Amino acid sequence: MPRFETNSDALRLGEALADLRRDRGLSQAEAGARAGMTSQGWGLYESGKRPGLFRPDVQRRLTEALGADPEELALHLASAASPEAPKPATGVRARGREFAGQTPPTRRLQLSNDDLWPWAASGVTVEYEPGRWPRRDQGCVVELMDGQTVVRLYHSADANVVALRGGPDGFGSSSSIPRSSIRALSAIIARHDV
Repeated sequence: MPRFETNSDALRLGEALADLRRDRGLSQAEAGARAGMTSQGWGLYESGKRPGLFRPDVQRRLTEALGADPEELALHLASAASPEAPKPATGVRARGREFAGQTPPTRRLQLSNDDLWPWAASGVTVEYEPGRWPRRDQGCVVELMDGQTVVRLYHSADANVVALRGGPDGFGSSSSIPRSSIRALSAIIARHDV
């Protein structure tokens, strides 16, 4: 790439690097780690505040960290200068730490007893995320092989059983369920009071 002389040229090249990184679905921290630098160091290149971005060896190092090459960076720079030029359609567009379309599904269940007392009582609706393993003393929904659903506080698990607390005998009571009789175990992530 030709040498640029103005700050606006450095800014445009940095924006092209940021666009290429976002197309790859990487954060500044992830890209920086791949290039052997901090997220702040990577950010200086993207903001046009680090002059080394014009050097071919630096461009190669940074674009290789993104799984690209300097020619692809030049394409992003050209498409930024000419809005009608098509951008390469690769990668995943990220929104901060969350990726579009990747929100895990949740389910809701209205409690019909006081098995989660004092955390939740009968009539409260709990929201749970299937496939998310609960932490110790976190509410959980246990779907059994026979079709029953049990709501308790998760305590621990080993290779054979899952230990739970609470239930019809009160908050301090404990019980265990063989893993072979559990179809699904899911963490409760929210409580919705009526």
